[in-house]
Order: sequence, then structure tokens, then C-alpha cells
Amino acid sequence: MRRYSSPLSRLPRRILGGALIFVCTLLSGLPSRAQDKSTSIYPDGWEDESCTSIMVGRLASGDGSVMTSHTCDGVSHTWSCIEPARDYRKGEMFTVYKGLRHTSFREDTTGVKKVGEIPQVRHTYAYLNTGYPCLNEKQLAIGESTFTGPDTLINKNSMFLIEELCRLALQRCDNARDAIRLMGSIAEKYGYGDTGECLTVADKKEVWAFEILGVGRNELGAVWAAQRVPDDHVAVSCNIPRIGKLDLGNKDFFMASDNVKEVALRYGLWDGQGEFIFWKAYNVPRAKGKNFAVRDWFILSTIAPSLGLTMDDDEMPFSVKPEFPVDLRTVSRILRSTYEGTEHDMCRNVLIEKTLKNGQKDTVISPIANPWLTTDTRNTLNMIAPGTIDFRRTVSVAWCAYSTILQLRADLPDNIGGVCWLSPDNPGESPRIPVFSGSRNLPDAFKMCGHKKYVPDSFLWTFRRANRLGTLAWQTHKGTFEKNILEVEDFALSGLKELEGQRKVSSEQLDALTAKVFDEAASRWKTMEWDLWHDHGRGF
Repeated sequence: MRRYSSPLSRLPRRILGGALIFVCTLLSGLPSRAQDKSTSIYPDGWEDESCTSIMVGRLASGDGSVMTSHTCDGVSHTWSCIEPARDYRKGEMFTVYKGLRHTSFREDTTGVKKVGEIPQVRHTYAYLNTGYPCLNEKQLAIGESTFTGPDTLINKNSMFLIEELCRLALQRCDNARDAIRLMGSIAEKYGYGDTGECLTVADKKEVWAFEILGVGRNELGAVWAAQRVPDDHVAVSCNIPRIGKLDLGNKDFFMASDNVKEVALRYGLWDGQGEFIFWKAYNVPRAKGKNFAVRDWFILSTIAPSLGLTMDDDEMPFSVKPEFPVDLRTVSRILRSTYEGTEHDMCRNVLIEKTLKNGQKDTVISPIANPWLTTDTRNTLNMIAPGTIDFRRTVSVAWCAYSTILQLRADLPDNIGGVCWLSPDNPGESPRIPVFSGSRNLPDAFKMCGHKKYVPDSFLWTFRRANRLGTLAWQTHKGTFEKNILEVEDFALSGLKELEGQRKVSSEQLDALTAKVFDEAASRWKTMEWDLWHDHGRGF
């Protein structure tokens, strides 16, 4: 029998039962990301805990894949489509917009503002248009993680936001190094107006972390640095800058803007005396002088446990050599993580007393304990029994819009070698659907966003309904969700293997596999939704 000692376990059963019923009631209205701070899913001061990206070198993956990833944790749009390759006449211009990331469908112009133009190129590549555009037809892929940085560097009147830099890179580049140089030079020339960002830029040979900031509230320009992940290593970016010492003499692993030290000096971010460390100069206050938080430590220590990394360390390595192959399914599993079974597990103190079949009593984790409680729910439990839940920002979160695992493979033709394993909503509960570098049309459900209103047939709400119901008794239902996630992965990988064995694969075949996997997943989540309504609809 498991025995725990927790604040809740010491409450009278009548009070405890009332508290748990109240939690269930609150959970039924769990928001994706509430705008009203009174019902926010963030505790105060954690608003910038927004995205996770894992980068995997080709020798670390076990099968030669290069991977990057992105949990888009926030209110970016959840519609997606394939933007075709195009040819342009000499003298045509590329229009730069702000507001595209919050639209409801491809043609929506609500809140969209034209902010400038730059010269267009003769030919642009086809790419997958997500909230942050992520994959093109040449197996160039981009993940993202915001780290904010010093607010004195943000010029909101500058032309380029980070998602527009992603778009340009995917349209114009076929490799990671050129993409980084292009985004850096464009931002320097026309102005970068976003907060500090890390883009994890990958191609079929290598993956880089590219970190960029503005240069002042009233100045146009950008400051940036990039570091390559060794081929046999894995790296992470979790809302804190991770690039450290810049060995710019080693051009195979480092790049930076010419002003990288000058901007830090000008704003008092570096005294010019000690060694220049990029993350120390451009860090965020929440990081408290470190280049990591719980997520970074958890992911790196999971794949390299013998390093003995701890939260007490002063610094985490930029990357680590994994002690086992970090393949697609490994990355998917890590992105589902909630620190279950560790000291950071937020469910471990939400306990009830249970009568066993032999009549003995046991104290166990409550069936309704889940790692994605709202702030109001956590605060209520902690008001009833102080110390019940100490908030930890988990890898998977309920406020995720969508997530990607971007897999790039040099041993296959570009059209099928590049795969975006796309998942809507909470990555801890949702399946992954393959979309390819050679895809040309996506199922209709993908073309509608579900953030601003309930859109039943949208990609997001096809899965969110069951996901939210599942959290009502997560300890009971989590095994069913994981089983379906893994079986959809099996289904997709089996179909992919069949196509890979063919000499030539058409876009129509790739589109058909995407639709087939989506239909299989949608059917499973609809069945779970019905079963969950049956379980909970009558009350309990």
C-alpha cells in the first residue's frame, strides 16, 4: 500500500470531499488560456512561460533524423494550410504584416495591419503555414520559444515580428545556416519589433538555436546570436536564452550580429570587463541569473541522467549527449511530460482515502488530480489546505494552441523526408498527425481556428472536447488517452513506412495519408468523448 503525508490527507473527510467536488466543478470550465487574470491558468509572474522546443542532432536520433519542435503555448491561431511555391516578376514587393498570428482562417484580415514592404525574390518555396510558419518543401524547419529579454530593447514600431521572419526564411531558404543569416540581416536592416525570441532552425543535416532581440525602444535594428547543436547532442529552449560563450572564430558552430557586445555595453547589460556570455547579458529577470528552469533541467536530465544535473546547478549545458537514441517517439513522450512521479508532480499531494477490496484503508492520489489545474482551482485547494500544490510549469500545458515535432531526413526525397507531426491543444492529451514537406492540401478541419469561438469541426475542437472531459478524472482516464496517442502514432508510422518503400510518392498520396491519420484520430477522440460524457454526464 502507498502511504503519503499531505496537507489534504490530514483534512476531515467531509471537508476534503467538498473540496474535491468543487475542483471538479471548476475543471469543467477549464480555459485554454483565460485573458481575465482572475481565472488565469498562470500564477502571477509566469506569463512568459509560453513555449518549449527540443532540438535533436542527426547522430542523436538513432535513425539519422534531425529534429526540432515547438509547443505553441498561447493564443496563436490553430488553423493551418499549405502556401504554394510562387514566381514573381522583377520589382514586386513582399508585404510585411502584423496581426496574422491571431486570425481565424487564412483569408481573415481582422486586426491585421500592413507595416511595410521589402523587395520580393524571383521564386519562393512552398511551406506549411501555422501560427509560426514551420516547414518548407526543402526540409527547412523552425521551432520557437519566447524569452522576452530586457524591455528596454523592444521597439514596437519596428517592421518585423518573429513569425514574419519565419515566413521569409521558409519562402527563401533551403538550409538552416542561410535561414539564420537571412533573418538576422533582414531584422538588422528593417528593424526587429518583437520580444526576445529563440528560433530553433533545422535542416536535414543540422539544427541551430537562433536568439534575437531588438536594439532599443526608439532604434531600428536587431542583435542576435546562433549556436549549432552538435550532431550527437540534444538541446532545449524553454523561454530562457541558452546561448553562452560565443566562439565566433568557430564558424561551423557560431554566428552573431556585429553589434552583439556593443548593445549589451550600451544598455549596461555587460560591464565589458568579464567574459561575454550571451544568455547572461540578455537574460530575463525571472531566470534569476540562470539559463534554465524546471523544464530545461527535466528534459536534459531525462536524456542524460548520468550527468547528475540538478536544480541547484548554476548553469545547464547548452546541449547534452543522450544516453539512448532520442527518436520521434521519445520527443513526443517528453512533450507530454508533467513530471509524474517526481518531486515536481503537482498531483502528488491531492489525495483521498480509499477502501480496498480487503476492507483496509489506503491513501492514494485522487482520481480527479491533474497537472493542468487553473490558478483559481490551485488557489482554492491551497486555501483549504496550504501547501497542497506548489505550481510547476509542466512541459505539456492546457493552454497550448498546437505543437509540432519537425522531423527531417536526408536519406529520403524532400517531399516525404520532411514531416511535421502536428498536434492541436494540450500535447499531453492529443495525437499527432503527419503533414509533409510535399503536402499540398490539408483536411478542411485544419483550415479553421477554434480560439476565438467554439468551432465544432475545427482541428482544435475535434480533440479539445474529449481532452477537457478527460481532466475531470485524469488519474482514471490518462491511460486511455496515452493508449490512443500511441496507437495513432503506430497507425501513422505504418502508413508512412508503406509510402517510403515506394520509388516515387506523389503529393496526392501524402495528402491522403494525412487525411487518413486525421480521420482515424478524430474517430477515436469522438468515441472517447462519448464515453466520457457517459461517465461524467450523470454526476458522481
